[in-house]
Amino acid sequence: MAERNPTQQRRSPTGPNNPTAPALSTFLQRIQAHSPHSAQLPLFITALILLLLTGLTLTVTSLGFIFFMPLIIISSPIWFPIGAVVSIVFAGFASVCGFGVLSVVGFCWMYRYFKGMRPPGWDRVDYARSRIYDTASHVKDYAMEYGGYLQSKVKDAAPGA
Repeated sequence: MAERNPTQQRRSPTGPNNPTAPALSTFLQRIQAHSPHSAQLPLFITALILLLLTGLTLTVTSLGFIFFMPLIIISSPIWFPIGAVVSIVFAGFASVCGFGVLSVVGFCWMYRYFKGMRPPGWDRVDYARSRIYDTASHVKDYAMEYGGYLQSKVKDAAPGA
């Protein structure tokens, strides 16, 4: 009934009797505005778990280094050559795998090109091939044109030859 009767007013917590109520309600409104929604809750929980695991991992790693550092320093003359050999072997293996993948991709591209399937970049290859062919034919024509000129000069220099 109090809601229907406009003459009756409810006591408001923001009245003159409660001076901290406006600051408290504003603070609660700010917190409520930044609170996660129900759709964000799994993401929030997952982020907290991952943050906890990251902190735990860093702590255990630091304590492990502190605990095992004397052993690592004493055995470093053994670990350094082993680490060098392992890194060289890994680099060699990675480069062999990379060259293998590159070869397979290149052979697949050439297969598609020669079968007429027009792989990416086929137009540039055709343009380069035509430029090479044109340059070779110009060099051949130049050689044939000036080849006789050079032979006649050689006969002039050595008439008995």
